[in-house]
Amino acid sequence: MTQAELREVWSTRINDYRASGERVATWCERHQVTPRQLWYWMRKLKGEDEPKQATNKPQWVPLQVKESTSDTASPLLVKVGSASIEVRSGFDPSLLADVVKVLKTLW
Repeated sequence: MTQAELREVWSTRINDYRASGERVATWCERHQVTPRQLWYWMRKLKGEDEPKQATNKPQWVPLQVKESTSDTASPLLVKVGSASIEVRSGFDPSLLADVVKVLKTLW
């Protein structure tokens, strides 16, 4: 008997034992095998007769990266007269230019 055939025989026996609901000693006596053989093959074939779980396989998960809302760079402080403007990274340069022009006309 080949190793594959032996595995198949024991896989069938183990499934039969599990389905029987009998105690190990009772089942083994009825099938003329020793409890030691049954436990050996149960350990050896553990997981082989069970379907593989999909969770054991790596899965790609979509990840959405958002821009950080906290600035790590120091803000730039712009003073025009008595007014001061704090400028952070990502500012709109045209808006800043417009605000500075307006402040200059007021002072």
